Amino acid sequence: MPDRSPASSLHCDLLVIGSGAGGLAAAVTAAHLGLKVIVAEKDPQFGGTTAWSGGWMWLPRNPLAVEAGIVEPVEEPLNYLRHELGDRFDEARARTFLDAAPRMVAFFRSKTALRFIDGNAIPDFHGRTPHATTGGRSLCAAPFDGRRLGPRIADLKPPLPETTLWGMGIASGAELRHFINAMRQPASFWYVTKRVLAHWKDLLVHRRGMRLVNGNALIAGLAASALEAGVEIRTASPARRLLRDGERVTGAVLNTPDGPVEVHARRGVLLACGGFPHDDARKAALLPHAPTGKEHHSAASRGNTGDGLRLGESAGGRVGADLQQAAALAPVSLVPRADGSFAHFPHLIERAKPGLIMVRADGQRFANEADSYHDVMQSLIAATPPGQPVQAWLVCDHGFMRHYGLGAAKPAPMPLGPMLANGYLKRGRTLAELAQACGIAADALQATVQRYNTMARAGKDADFAKGETPYNRMQGDAAFAAERGWPNPCMGPLERGPFYAVRVVAGSLGTFAGLKVNASAQVLDANSQPIPGLYAGGNDMDSMMAGHYPSGGITLGPAMTFGWLAAFHAAGIPPASADAATPPGGRHQQPGEAGSAVSLD
Repeated sequence: MPDRSPASSLHCDLLVIGSGAGGLAAAVTAAHLGLKVIVAEKDPQFGGTTAWSGGWMWLPRNPLAVEAGIVEPVEEPLNYLRHELGDRFDEARARTFLDAAPRMVAFFRSKTALRFIDGNAIPDFHGRTPHATTGGRSLCAAPFDGRRLGPRIADLKPPLPETTLWGMGIASGAELRHFINAMRQPASFWYVTKRVLAHWKDLLVHRRGMRLVNGNALIAGLAASALEAGVEIRTASPARRLLRDGERVTGAVLNTPDGPVEVHARRGVLLACGGFPHDDARKAALLPHAPTGKEHHSAASRGNTGDGLRLGESAGGRVGADLQQAAALAPVSLVPRADGSFAHFPHLIERAKPGLIMVRADGQRFANEADSYHDVMQSLIAATPPGQPVQAWLVCDHGFMRHYGLGAAKPAPMPLGPMLANGYLKRGRTLAELAQACGIAADALQATVQRYNTMARAGKDADFAKGETPYNRMQGDAAFAAERGWPNPCMGPLERGPFYAVRVVAGSLGTFAGLKVNASAQVLDANSQPIPGLYAGGNDMDSMMAGHYPSGGITLGPAMTFGWLAAFHAAGIPPASADAATPPGGRHQQPGEAGSAVSLD
């Protein structure tokens, strides 16, 4: 339906379209630089896919690592990227990112509500690549008190229900280990009991949890900082078209609950709409394993339907089509919901734990299950014959199921009945019975498990080298394996029935292919020239990793960093002036004032 004539108009310096980490990072920074900022979010709640994510950011040489004594020259992460990206490595863009990332973190630590926890023990994905590290390049948002958002907490997208316990987010690392061990270790049981009781109190008082973790904490910290700095965050306000004055982008038309509104932005528009994970036409064009687009199931926010890419193209921007992979691939399972829809559960954690394998319908393993989600999915796609659906089965025994859970099926003491009843979880008293329930070749599955069990007891995966990199071992469970006498933290035998399985399909956490940009996040035209007044951030920006996935957090780390850089460019202030940014409560420009940004010491 065509837009009605705009009923009203608004004026600002910077319009940010989208409210994930990249968009909000730009909005907060721009506000601290004295710009008047409006954020327009399509969905009824802000946060995008970031609010559902683990919240980790790959930010080499960050201040928390340096404070812990982990100091490395820029050439170390630069050379790691050089080896990982190969002929797609863009040194100028990589250097810009690696130079700006530590300064971005320092900016947010000193000027906003956002706080970080270190990832100093988190390795890069590919430990055999030269210049990979065993830690010090990652950060996550620290737990955040949702009460700081006041009534706007209702506008924050909650975590994906299937990844929570009664809506309670669980932080990765030590907290997750407490939940896994709650039925085995008194200290963990007491920790979990206190967390659950506090969460139930929050549900009674606030109707949602207030101790926010992971990506939900990242968005809450950014949103609180934005609101406190005077940013206007509008929800349920999708952008329908850009406004232009000649070649310059000067704003956009929003469809709001009160009708169309023209937003005039003196310094420009930043597109941060989350890429195209739910745009079937774009998926069909860029994902060879999804010929109609519908064969690819993303765990990203349902509102991410490629709006930003289409808006950018309407102004002359180009979407990259030359990446190694156009999406951040991950195995995803489809969880039935009561209304007949499906939730998309991303399998990021349990694959590396001892006692699980992945097989195709032929009953054969095809990959190192403990490798990164992106690598495992690439292996599955490569192992799938043409014309067959890209799918596999996660298989485990009863001990694994009750200790770790499997996908959306929770460990003990949570009941398995609902997930068995809706068909999500398959069960068989024997491997042959499980194979029949799943449509797996029974003889081959039994032979695969027998061979795997022998290798697990020896601690050596002769087929796929499972457990031989720092990342594999970090994702495994060395303490539990040692208790059982298993020498490999990622391998344990499957021997105690009943046996369980969950089907996974081709999916992703988001997309990599986006609008071509320069080092200031300005969108480039067909001649590689910046389009005045137009920026791209988050997954609307073509990934600097060129479709590779060298480490966890390579989406959110660059999203935050280039959002920060875009704000400085829009303000006309060099990033080196970060320490001179306007403090919260500083004066914003008013409509009609001169265009130079305000900078107060």
